[in-house]
Amino acid sequence: MLLSPRRVALLVAANTALAPFAIDAYLPAMAALAESIGASIHRTELSISVFLFGFALGQLIFGPLSDRLGRKPVLLGGLLVFFVASLAIISVDSLSTLLIWRFIQALGGGACVVNSAAIVRDCFSGREAAKVMSTMALIMMLAPLVAPTVGSLLLYVAGWWLIFGFLAVYAAFLFWLLGTRLPETRDMSQPVASPRQVLGNYASILSHREGMGYVCAVAASFAGLFAFITASPFLYLEHFGLSPAMYPVVFGVNVLVIALSNRVNIQLLSRRTPQQNLRLGLTVQWVAAAALVIATATGMASLYVVVPLVMLFTGMIGMISPNAISSLLDHFGHISATATALLGSVQFSCGALAGFMVGAFEVESLWPMVVTMLAAATIGNIGLRLLTPPVNTLAKV
Repeated sequence: MLLSPRRVALLVAANTALAPFAIDAYLPAMAALAESIGASIHRTELSISVFLFGFALGQLIFGPLSDRLGRKPVLLGGLLVFFVASLAIISVDSLSTLLIWRFIQALGGGACVVNSAAIVRDCFSGREAAKVMSTMALIMMLAPLVAPTVGSLLLYVAGWWLIFGFLAVYAAFLFWLLGTRLPETRDMSQPVASPRQVLGNYASILSHREGMGYVCAVAASFAGLFAFITASPFLYLEHFGLSPAMYPVVFGVNVLVIALSNRVNIQLLSRRTPQQNLRLGLTVQWVAAAALVIATATGMASLYVVVPLVMLFTGMIGMISPNAISSLLDHFGHISATATALLGSVQFSCGALAGFMVGAFEVESLWPMVVTMLAAATIGNIGLRLLTPPVNTLAKV
């Protein structure tokens, strides 16, 4: 079955949106959830980091299985695990049980999302793949915009538990949608890698200098993003004293900027390479992080200063991610799911580490967030420039 770029983008965006919903929908309910399980909001925020670690591990395990067994069996199996774990979270009564089920939920989510970029690479390559991924990312970015609003509404209607009930329903819907509308996109005539070959494939990616530059760029930008996401319930609900109803508004503006930069990226790809756009996005991200540190140090970090700078930092994800992923997969199209798995594992592990650094020490200020964001942006910029060739030596695809 031939798939149009629009149909591929819609199907994989619906699948990839599962992770943003699982992360962002319960953020407005973080304080209520913390009270329900008898934990502080900072400790409860660690459930974000636990989810990211599980999500990273799920991609690392199930990416090679996707290359071996096909996209659909792994995808549908992951949705089933995610569905069961979401239902189990509804009845948790302690922080430990919450963390355990969030980890299991994330394993299922990782098995799902690792297939998205691989499916695009199965069907497209080069600049066309970058454009499809940008379109997919634009559609997918509606999820973080809508998720906190949905979570806030469900919190108001029945409580935090209904948010996880909604996630279970969404997983069931995806199981039906992808099971009936998405054909197997992997070329099953290609030879299947043995476990030893899988380890060799991972080693080949890890030893590829330019490829690791793109991995570093995505991982660092995600680390900075999740430093903000992890801190955002404390930042907006407690530090700035916003209501749960206002939380989706100030959170959602970040997603609008991501969508805007994504559209700009698509337009720029007609005359610039993905690598040039990638460097531009990382540079802007560093400038925004540095400004946040300066504002915090000088006592100027008011809501009206922090929100625009965070918008600028997070907005660059729409320019960084699609270009880095397509550039990486141009080198590893023959093992696209394995490459995507490694990329996802590294980026979400870095996001989890950043979130842990922000939330674990329960520091009642902006410093953990802004310092982590600046450190991540610095590492991303240095890593890309050290590991990849100058952009003027990279041929346009």
